[in-house]
Amino acid sequence: MSIRKQYSLPNCNLILEGMEDVSESESNSVSNQIAILINAECHFVGSNQYLSGGRVFLENLATTVSNYAQELLSGLPRPHSKPQEYPQIRLENLAEDDIHRLTLEPEPKSETQPATIDLTTVQLFDLIEAVDQFFADDTVLPNLTLELESVSKRYRPSEEPLVDRAIPFVTGTASLAIAAAIFWLIPPPPIPQPVESIPEQLPVEEVIPDEDNTVVE
Repeated sequence: MSIRKQYSLPNCNLILEGMEDVSESESNSVSNQIAILINAECHFVGSNQYLSGGRVFLENLATTVSNYAQELLSGLPRPHSKPQEYPQIRLENLAEDDIHRLTLEPEPKSETQPATIDLTTVQLFDLIEAVDQFFADDTVLPNLTLELESVSKRYRPSEEPLVDRAIPFVTGTASLAIAAAIFWLIPPPPIPQPVESIPEQLPVEEVIPDEDNTVVE
């Protein structure tokens, strides 16, 4: 019996078609399990192009997408060994347009030309999510595992030695101590004494007595 699985994201659809393993169908308690993959298709919203292939195509697509996602999120470039089986999948970033070019390379002796699809960042992350959903689904190729290698130390940026990192701290502490010592050696400035305010005296008018002893102001 043919079984169809679809992992739909807003910008990417991963469609898998396969069959159950007849020899294990009676002993297997999981129904509708794809044990033999017949075809895998990857469609992107807004593009008429799509990629398709068999089990090797799906394995190489999942490995390439997962490695590229780790490199993109960590910012650490790393060399990737090409898979020995074809078709090979390659992902590269076109920095000038923020486009991620997904390329499917057929066998060298094949007359088929390489297929290329330019993905936006949103389409790329939907593809990553579709691959994650596929690996989280126990009913599809349960024996398929994704093997990812951690980044080697030689590909990581060199870290600053502990002594060099401690120098600014020590220098800052010493500078603070020297500044504090100089501060205590400097005599404090004199405190200005308050000046008493003298009330302003009003002018005194001169009083001239008149002949008839009348006071004229």
